Amino acid sequence: MNATVVVILALAVGTYAFRLVGPVLHGRVEIPARVQELASAGAVVLLVALLATGALTEGGGFAGFARSAGVLVGGVLAWFRAPFVVVVVGAAAVTALLRVAGVA
Repeated sequence: MNATVVVILALAVGTYAFRLVGPVLHGRVEIPARVQELASAGAVVLLVALLATGALTEGGGFAGFARSAGVLVGGVLAWFRAPFVVVVVGAAAVTALLRVAGVA
């Protein structure tokens, strides 16, 4: 068995263990409110970081202003609780229009 298979199996076991811990410990462990707040904030920070890297970079460099503007419009529409289809179509439309206009 090579190292890649061992790593994949270890990750699979770890993932299964994480999924199993929730139902097994439900009701037995009390998580403090502060820890719940920090976990929630941490999840938001990770999502924002993922959004930023996906929106602003491509191939190790800047993705261009058109994509950034589209993501910004999508974020604003989502902030105002627009339907998901409106958010996606709005972001795509802004990006496409800017690219047609020659904005990279």
